[in-house]
Amino acid sequence: MPPPRTKRAISLDPSALRGQVALITGASRGIGLALARELAQYGCHLILTSRTSAELKKLSRELTSICSGVLTQPCDVRDPGSVHVLFGAIRKQFGRLDVLINNAGISHPQSPVGALAPDFWRDVIDTNLTGTFLVTQAALPLMKRGATIINNLSISARRVFPGTSAYTASKHGALGLTNTLREELRPAGIRVIALLPGATDTDIWNVLWPDAPRKQMMSPQTVAASVVAALLLPPNSTVEEITIAPTGGAL
Repeated sequence: MPPPRTKRAISLDPSALRGQVALITGASRGIGLALARELAQYGCHLILTSRTSAELKKLSRELTSICSGVLTQPCDVRDPGSVHVLFGAIRKQFGRLDVLINNAGISHPQSPVGALAPDFWRDVIDTNLTGTFLVTQAALPLMKRGATIINNLSISARRVFPGTSAYTASKHGALGLTNTLREELRPAGIRVIALLPGATDTDIWNVLWPDAPRKQMMSPQTVAASVVAALLLPPNSTVEEITIAPTGGAL
């Protein structure tokens, strides 16, 4: 008798991202920068935003030599007017959006709730939570079946660390937003992925924990690679949550 037939393993097609239009907020450093460089290698058209135009110009010069379409646009995700200008530029140059990565995020110096300055609270919540909402809401009319939204939340979306109340609250709230959005967009065939990286060697530690042991952390490139793997899955499947952490565990 012939051997039983087995299903052939799925191989990810690197060319699947070629020509897709991807928006990355907070793209000038850290995980956002690593994602921009990674997606450029796969042939994506890129829209890159941050608050600082000088860093964006430098990044544009670097990536234009790799991929054909790069739009850089300063944007303060806290400001509806700034988000409106960003999406006006996206409509004019591309007319669509295939991948949205809400990556812009900030933290605050460690402080107990009783001593946390209200200005820190507002700035972190407005950037990490409200900014994700504003950008996503503006993006949805440009996204069709097969598109993907990835929200970079950090493991603080599920864990609690003393002294980080505003940051933790913003990430817990953003996870609730992400999970709600996923259910709303299932019928439209738009994937929504929560990205929950553990300790990653980025500039955010300069504020949150200046003496953090950077050598024990993951690199931003490691996190970016996990995102690309999820994006390359067939359109009829999705990873709903990516949790990636240093092998040694929490710091």
